Formats: sequence, structure tokens, C-alpha cells
Amino acid sequence: MIRLEDLQIFVAAANHGSLTAAARQLDLSPAVASAGLKRLETELGTRLLARSTRSLRLTPDGERYLPYAGSMLEHLDAGRHALARDRNTIGGSMALSVPSDLGRHLLHDWLNAFQEQYADISLQIRIGDHVTDMFRAPISLAIRYGIPEDSSLVALPLAPDNRRVLCASPAYFARHGRPGQPADLRRHNCLRFALNDSLHDRWTFFERGQPQVVQVAGNRSSNDGELVHRWALDGHGLAYKSRLDVLADLRSGRLETALDDCDGEPAPLHLISAHRSMLSPSVHALCEYLQQQVAIHTA
Repeated sequence: MIRLEDLQIFVAAANHGSLTAAARQLDLSPAVASAGLKRLETELGTRLLARSTRSLRLTPDGERYLPYAGSMLEHLDAGRHALARDRNTIGGSMALSVPSDLGRHLLHDWLNAFQEQYADISLQIRIGDHVTDMFRAPISLAIRYGIPEDSSLVALPLAPDNRRVLCASPAYFARHGRPGQPADLRRHNCLRFALNDSLHDRWTFFERGQPQVVQVAGNRSSNDGELVHRWALDGHGLAYKSRLDVLADLRSGRLETALDDCDGEPAPLHLISAHRSMLSPSVHALCEYLQQQVAIHTA
């Protein structure tokens, strides 16, 4: 395999007409430069430079190969500069995975406005509640509730204090009453959410800081958070949803909360990246914009 440093030695030696001068330019010892040139010639199976104690000149094969070697180095250098430019400018493409309910409502409007502000950014949105393997799927970022189990992922906080709230429609409460304590949920139809095929049917509430876990049941469950939200709006039961997802409905009266003396389960919202090196100016711009929108929405 041809080494980049061997190409650099050959091109520098050809340009200077001296292996010693090439070594000096590349901050190498003459012995290392000579070994690199020999390694390249062995890899190509031909002499590239005819050298004596006083002179160095290109062989016919060296003359033919020099433009290709120079072009390869120029392309590599151009690629390096392009990456450096992308890391320092706001623009380019971002593939983003977002939750179903949040993505179809709040994020739909927020991301539209974000792209109006940053017209050079292109977004590819994957929507759904399945937790995607960021190292295998063609995405660079994800917006997710909770803290990633994989500690190698970088989680930037968007709504660190967000929690779940117990809610239902006014019509449901009129028909079935309002639970007064967590244990009362056993007598209610609870609309359950399944994440990655794991049914969330043990709901935790905190009374004066002490956790109360209730095993709930109901006649509906789904792996789509938006569908659970719609069922609650239609009066089919109680939902245990992220406050961000249902805040607009709570303010309008389409949904009402219960167990207000209890704190719900923490549901912090994060912008997640596979690696810190991927936190470009565009990613930071998106993070700051979403933090601002969350603050405005929850004020």
C-alpha cells in the first residue's frame, strides 16, 4: 500500500532536485526520506529518481508518475481544507431522527423556522419512536427523551427538567372520575406506550420525593407516541406523556392533568450525537435554537 508520506517525499525531492532538501522541508532525517523513497519505488516496481552523490533527476517513469502523485496530494489537501471549512461554517447536511409525537407537532414548526433562519442547512428527517443505533443507521443526530444508555454518545440538553404528566380529556374524567392517588390507576383505562417492543406499563410517581410505582392496564397500547396522544384527546383513557408533548392541549383545555400533587417521571429531552467530533457549528446552532424554542414554549 502506498503511504502518503512516501508520496510527499517523492514530490518534494522532484521539485527541489534534492532528497536532502526534501527531507528538510518535511522535517525528516535524510535517512528516513531515503527509506520512504525506496519504499515507494518498491511498491510501484520501478525507479522514480536516478540519484548519485551530487545529483538527482527524474527517470522516465518518474516523469510519468509525478503529475499523478502531485494530483493525489492536491486532492487530499483540498479534501482536508473542505472538511476544515465545513467545521467552521454553518451549513451542510444533517440527518436527524426525531420522536413521533414531538416530531409531528412542535419540531415540525421549529425545524421549519430553523431552516428559514439557516438556509444553507439541509435536513433529512427520520420520524419514529424506535431508538436508532446511531453507529449503524444513516443519521448523524437524534432528538430523544431520556438519557442514552450508551455512555459514548454525546447528549446535549434541550429540556433537562421536563417530566411526564398524567392526563386525559375532560370527557374521560366526566365519565370515569379523576384518580386521587397513584393506586387509583388500577381502576382506570391506561393508554400504554411501547418503546423498542418494551411495554411501559409500570408508571412511577413521586410523592414528596418518594417513588410510587403502579402496574397499569388498559385496552390500548401502541409503539407510536402520537397515537397514544390522540387516544387521550379522543377520551379513550389516561396517558402518561411528556409535558412538552401535551402542553398545548393542557393550555387549551383539550386535556387535563391528574395527580397534580405528585411529580411525574423525569423525561429530559436531548440532542444526541454519535461523537463529540461531529459537533459542528451547524449542530451547535440547532441545539441553541431548540433550547430557545423549548424555553419560549414552556414559559
